[in-house]
Amino acid sequence: MADNDASNSDWVNKRFRCSLPNVFKDLTLQIEEDVKIRNGLRPANSPYEFSAMAHGDDFTVVLETEAIRKAVIFTREEHAIVVRDDHGKTMFEVTLTFNDQGECRFHVNHEERELWQVRRMALEGLLFQDY
Repeated sequence: MADNDASNSDWVNKRFRCSLPNVFKDLTLQIEEDVKIRNGLRPANSPYEFSAMAHGDDFTVVLETEAIRKAVIFTREEHAIVVRDDHGKTMFEVTLTFNDQGECRFHVNHEERELWQVRRMALEGLLFQDY
């Protein structure tokens, strides 16, 4: 019996996209956009600035003021993306599954999340604290 569901006929490409290297790349691009947007929302002459930088399997988002420097580090490891604070303490890990519907799913603390939720969980405290 032929599979008439065209949306899942290309499962190989979908599964390839649902790999840690590809998801990490997508996450990095989306975070760079988040940082760009957040910097655009700063008041004129604001005493703080955000930056994002990639280095190998790490991606770091930094808040800098004259008095402080804080960061969130995303690391692509063998079986997960690990999110740490600037002291090296693990905040959470993101794992992936490719489900029977042909969808890539992200899991944090045994709960399914979307990629924007992962970004918010990691960065909300850094991007929206009082300066």
